[in-house]
Amino acid sequence: MNRGLTLASSVAGAVLVALDGTVLTVAQPSLQRSLHASFASVQWTSTAYLVAVASLLVFAGRLGDRYGHRRMFGLGMLGFGAASAGVGLAPGIGWVIGLRVAQGVFGALLQPATLGMLRAAYPPERLAVPLAVRTAAIGLAAAAGPLLGGALVSGLGWRAVFFVGALPAAGFGLAALTLPGADRRPAARTPLDLPGALLLALALACLVQALVMLPGSGAWGVPVLGGAVLAGTLFVRHERRGTRPLLPPGVIGSPAVGAALGLLVAASAALFGTLFAETYVLQRRLALDPFQSALRSLPLAVLMVLSAALCPALLRRLGARRTVAAAMALLALGVLVLSGATGTPALGGGFALLGAGFGTVMVAATEVVVRGARVAVAGVAGGLQQTALNVGPMLGVAAATALIGAGPRPALLVLAAVAALAVPAARALPGPAAAPVTEITDGRVRPGVPERR
Repeated sequence: MNRGLTLASSVAGAVLVALDGTVLTVAQPSLQRSLHASFASVQWTSTAYLVAVASLLVFAGRLGDRYGHRRMFGLGMLGFGAASAGVGLAPGIGWVIGLRVAQGVFGALLQPATLGMLRAAYPPERLAVPLAVRTAAIGLAAAAGPLLGGALVSGLGWRAVFFVGALPAAGFGLAALTLPGADRRPAARTPLDLPGALLLALALACLVQALVMLPGSGAWGVPVLGGAVLAGTLFVRHERRGTRPLLPPGVIGSPAVGAALGLLVAASAALFGTLFAETYVLQRRLALDPFQSALRSLPLAVLMVLSAALCPALLRRLGARRTVAAAMALLALGVLVLSGATGTPALGGGFALLGAGFGTVMVAATEVVVRGARVAVAGVAGGLQQTALNVGPMLGVAAATALIGAGPRPALLVLAAVAALAVPAARALPGPAAAPVTEITDGRVRPGVPERR
């Protein structure tokens, strides 16, 4: 598969997943009425997907490293599209929830592969541009999702939302599996470490479930969170003792990669927690309808696209360290502006700062994670990046939900502090003159030669 088709496939996979989440939110009220479902059952249409996808992302990345990212991407796209069409035909809420779990499994297969394919197709020094294109497309999908979902639900009903992505998923999935061009896999088969994968999946599944439950039912969420801590402890112990761990030491032990993952968690927590809190401001305090609220937040998507496009130039000139530090500061400033904004200009400015900061962090931090990994472990690196971007929003929304009782402003101030306190972590990222000076292999870190950007 040539680079152009690889980039198009990567973008299509990322956009399909982004659209699925946004349009589902719009479709849920209509789905609940049509299937005569309870509110709790409808919530599980989102929760079941999140638990499935977050728990399997790293292991799915490992499968891509072993069997080929194109293959995992193709299977993931075909399965995701088929499950989506199945939801559109579902006769009851139980079927919807079950098929959403299937979507989560196939979504986990395709998401790390979208980054693994790019890492295999592009040399490290040229990764920033395709990552910027991918991020800009996600920004557009986030902006278009509510509008597209609203139009489909109003005109054709909630089932149409789930059919819209089935055909593109089938087309890209079949192309990945049938077009000439073999996956570039290492000569030695990458070990899977099934016990480690099971422990990590259990830890992440419990963490996601706890974050979903804690705001509304802390009594049940605490023991589930304890299960996440226990499973995570056992996973760390297993990884330290294993000769072929699921997470290669070079990936998880690299200071730059660890900092980049932490920054992705902090940035996505601040962004999505803010969006959750601002929903109350726009629709309750300011009495705006959903469409008017979407218009107020439109600068976020516009600046996310523009900042993603500018980020490769910033990385060449300033390096990831200064670029990400400045972007996190912008993100924190945007949350602060929104914490006191009520008029349209102030709201637009705050959302614009949010979009500029998050779009830049997304491209720059992802480039550090993926560029630092050799092709042999690119799937694991992609799985970690996607896990960070799944856990971060849930942390942010859980924090905002817990604090919203005191009003949106305290919640927003805490979220601004989260973004601001993450700024120093950018010091671990590489500067403008050199690429990461380690080559991350399957289980070792080898010295590398700095190369000019």
